[in-house]
Amino acid sequence: MISIRLARGLVIAALTLSAFATPRTAQAQWTTTYEQFYLQAPHNWTFRNQYASADRLFNAFDYGHAILYETLWTKPNAPAARLEVKEFDYLTKTVLVKPPRLPLEEAAIEPKYAQLAPEAKVMFDWAHLLHRQLYEVLADERLSDAQRDREAQRLIVYYRSRPDLAFSSKPKTMALMQEQSYSLAFRKKYPKFNGLIWGYHWLQVGLYEPLVVGKTVAAKQAGVRATVARFWQMVDGAPTTLPYQMPMTATVAPAFATRFPEAAIIFDNLHSMHDVVSDILSNDAVPRDRKRTEILRAARLYRDDTSYVMPVAAWLAMSNHMGIENMGGPSAGFLPTLPTPTVTSGAVMTHDWETGAMKGFTYGSAASGVAAGGEHAGHDMAAMAAMAMPATPSTTPAAKDSADVAALVHRFHDALEQGDSVAAIGLLADDAEILESGSVETVADYRAHHLPADIALAKAIKSTRAPLRVLVQGDLATSTSTSITKGTFRDRAIDSAGAELIVARRTPQGWRISAIHWSSRRRN
Repeated sequence: MISIRLARGLVIAALTLSAFATPRTAQAQWTTTYEQFYLQAPHNWTFRNQYASADRLFNAFDYGHAILYETLWTKPNAPAARLEVKEFDYLTKTVLVKPPRLPLEEAAIEPKYAQLAPEAKVMFDWAHLLHRQLYEVLADERLSDAQRDREAQRLIVYYRSRPDLAFSSKPKTMALMQEQSYSLAFRKKYPKFNGLIWGYHWLQVGLYEPLVVGKTVAAKQAGVRATVARFWQMVDGAPTTLPYQMPMTATVAPAFATRFPEAAIIFDNLHSMHDVVSDILSNDAVPRDRKRTEILRAARLYRDDTSYVMPVAAWLAMSNHMGIENMGGPSAGFLPTLPTPTVTSGAVMTHDWETGAMKGFTYGSAASGVAAGGEHAGHDMAAMAAMAMPATPSTTPAAKDSADVAALVHRFHDALEQGDSVAAIGLLADDAEILESGSVETVADYRAHHLPADIALAKAIKSTRAPLRVLVQGDLATSTSTSITKGTFRDRAIDSAGAELIVARRTPQGWRISAIHWSSRRRN
């Protein structure tokens, strides 16, 4: 029997008008969807009653997601501090400290975003409802383990009964989240808020673990308290103590993922799409009249069972290679101190779609002091071993080369943005050539002519860069990428799309840039 939210019929008929269209193209567009409530069961509200403090944090998380999307959509030109300071402080010092007692109606917090993409909003609501009902099942001590398994499967069947809303239970590759044209915009512009969202997701999947591994009510309650305290430990030390990678359910909560793999995959897909929506909304490369289209495209890809799909074994291997220490650490049985991340915050690792093996970095790198191209962690998790996963080497010489070339390119751009001409020139081979503005320059020519202007522009306007594509062939490598540059430079409005090709060569001193080709065009 289907009960409807708050015991009332609810139909969302969203009329999306000029909120996402230009005046010239604005057209009325109706989209109809509806929200659906809990599957009726005796275990409903058990978690809320027995673990009230933890349950209320989820209400605060709902507020955090809603205010994020509303701010990104309605205040696109606001300074980064609007989220990184004002909203972050309000969330961590007020909302999380005294969270709402009951679930919120998010449409009241994000009315304009809900108007922009009601389909995506209800997809999130539907998956969050599955989250909450699974907590109820695991918290109900009247159920045996076998009954819990049956109830969990009944909930998943109920969830899958809405194919218009349900995330796929097939693992999606990280390329869908991190290698699209709009990807990474949010984590680059708002790294602290991004870490907080990942902290939310760590707790949402992490709280399952003490409920699964605890053998008594007292053990479960103690485990839940410890996991919540660990979350606060992350928040209190922000930003460096927040997760550096998106928490993967199989890594953070391995016992839960082993027992309920379909739910674990659904939640990873859910959390990935949260990142995607943030990227689309915060990336200037996606025009406002295209944002709804891109969000709905992503929603469709996350619902289907064919796009960007990887084998379950590869998903497990990939989750392992990303590093538990980079996700905030395990959610149960942890040491008093937080683990030290072995990659830079928000780093993007590429993985083989068939095996899950790590291939290299396209953004960020191994953390300072970690051997380049190494495991970047001692992935010796006993819980992962219990999944009977064959050991898969996380890196190869080619992956190390790819990571080194990507790091070289990032260091070059960092030097330009920091105004460090010595560092920038030091990354160029002596015989390097720079092709830009219709001319070919030697290193000496570039230092004397275009370098000062490139530094001035890079310091004045922060470009939004797409992930690098690195190809290594022996002692030569190419890196290609695109970018959007928008702002004011020397009293002139800049709004351009750029493309970059860098050729790198292996030298006795390491990889050096042998050639650069830049091109750009005005976007409007």
